[in-house]
Amino acid sequence: MCPEKKIKMQIRNIAIIAHVDHGKTTLVDKMLLAGRLFKDHETPGELIMDSNDLERERGITILAKNVSIRYKEYKINIIDTPGHSDFGGEVERVLNMADGVLLLVDAFEGAMPQTRFVLQKALALGLKPIVVINKVDKENCTPLEVHEQIFELMANLDATEDQLDFPVIFGSAKNGWMSEDWKKPTDNIFALLDSIVTHIPPPKVSEGTTQMIITSLDYSNYIGRIAIGRVQRGVITEGQMVSLCKKDGSIVKSRLKAIYVFEGFEKAKVAEIKAGEIGAIVGIDGFEIGDTIADFEFPEALPPISIDEPTMSMVFTINDSPFFGQEGKFVTSRHVRERLEKELEKNLALRLEDTGSADSFRVFGRGVLHLAVLIETMRREGYELQIGQPQVILKLIDGEKCEPIEELTIDLPEAVSGRAIEAVTRRKGILLSMEPKADRVILKLEIPSRGIIGLRNYLLTATAGEAIMNHRFLNFQPYKGEIQGRQNGSLISMENGKSIPFSINNLQDRGVFFIGSNEDIYEGQVVGENNRPGDMVINLTKTKKLTNMRASGSDDKLKLIPPRRFSLEEALEYIQEDEYVEATPASLRLRKIYLKEHDRKRYRNSSFSQVEG
Repeated sequence: MCPEKKIKMQIRNIAIIAHVDHGKTTLVDKMLLAGRLFKDHETPGELIMDSNDLERERGITILAKNVSIRYKEYKINIIDTPGHSDFGGEVERVLNMADGVLLLVDAFEGAMPQTRFVLQKALALGLKPIVVINKVDKENCTPLEVHEQIFELMANLDATEDQLDFPVIFGSAKNGWMSEDWKKPTDNIFALLDSIVTHIPPPKVSEGTTQMIITSLDYSNYIGRIAIGRVQRGVITEGQMVSLCKKDGSIVKSRLKAIYVFEGFEKAKVAEIKAGEIGAIVGIDGFEIGDTIADFEFPEALPPISIDEPTMSMVFTINDSPFFGQEGKFVTSRHVRERLEKELEKNLALRLEDTGSADSFRVFGRGVLHLAVLIETMRREGYELQIGQPQVILKLIDGEKCEPIEELTIDLPEAVSGRAIEAVTRRKGILLSMEPKADRVILKLEIPSRGIIGLRNYLLTATAGEAIMNHRFLNFQPYKGEIQGRQNGSLISMENGKSIPFSINNLQDRGVFFIGSNEDIYEGQVVGENNRPGDMVINLTKTKKLTNMRASGSDDKLKLIPPRRFSLEEALEYIQEDEYVEATPASLRLRKIYLKEHDRKRYRNSSFSQVEG
């Protein structure tokens, strides 16, 4: 065997896929420690791969990332992927860099909606799976039943004979052990690493000229934009002249300045990258994810990356409230547009459309969480913007109006399952099955995507925080009819000023407030929720009238109920179609689109006349 062939055989490219919270990033931590990426005096901590602030705060993986470890004479390239269906675009774009996948499943929960989604994508690409049944140290876990469940799931997803003959490893990533028998714990994860080098095939290399599809982007302040992908065939060398085959069919010639491979967390500069290796390339201008780097003289493009369509849209507009520009650095429509166009480069599941107004843009994504993470990132970068109510994307299929339907799984105590079923059926959902598990029950339902907006908040309230909700896009089905929105109206501020405790105290029986005392408010801001249907305009800036007949401090002390504070996702799910969420670096406010009462009346009257017409 020639040396070149031997080097090719030493590489293993794997992606780790799983449902959210099944332990992917924790397992990657243990693999990094097993690969001795850290010196003895270094203490890397937990969730090493979740490097950005939002990931650490939320405890979820948002961006797919590359890292490599050395084990025996093998180099294992690991791709950590997100578990939320909203970030499915991240999974789809990186799976074609891998030759196999580690499918991680919780020994108690078993296969969940996102398990099915990511597994379906991996099997369709012909990737070899290794099933890792994690968290076998949990009470009441059923590893063998989960094993059978995964086999049935693969059979239903039309896996090949080779894919169905998958190895199974049991263990606990948190406790740092893996074994082929779940009843025989070990003190390391070598059983998993041995399984990877034995069962995951080496990269398939076809003969021919250079080909590499760009699957990720990186950026350095020193060397600019970096293209990341896997070399499918041929060799890429430093200084090589190449053709960039773009998605629109055009071809751009350029010279590569520098090439890198992944060594641990770092990129190591090399002279050449052979086929089958994942590398990073500097020196190409104007590239996008899905473009192909090909031979200079005889360029051949690879098929572009296919990404599922968005299911939801929101209007992003500039902040035109009375408080604009007080907290953010980037407030104009030019700033917002440039930032959204920059996001399109690396966020493949995102789409952007003009609305006919220079100040607002319609942004399409996979779900509320997908777009909320983008908004939160922009807030932290110093942007001010306003966001409209999430809208589900409707389609005409064979002349019939259709809407996206989601598969919904709710895990909750049996005693409160009736409330959840009632809430879902009110939102045009259908109960498919009920499966008892210890003192809890798992409900499987089908529900329109419209019905999921705001459902999580309601269920958490109705079940005292016990409900765990997961969903994934299923298909488009005929429109199910109108779904009743929020019943209660809004409490709207009448004037600009500070919220006075005296006024809040007098109006507490009118509803629930979203603001505390002595906060700056403006006319048209939504300051609370009315107890009844219909909006109510209230004055929170009115102070107590003092006379010389009594002392101001002689009354009883005010007892103010603490305000309800929304997270960004909760605020987006809460607002009505005539309201915006105002997002600035330090504040989240709800407001009416029309701040003046007479403008709101004029808008309502025109809406009624259009409906009657």
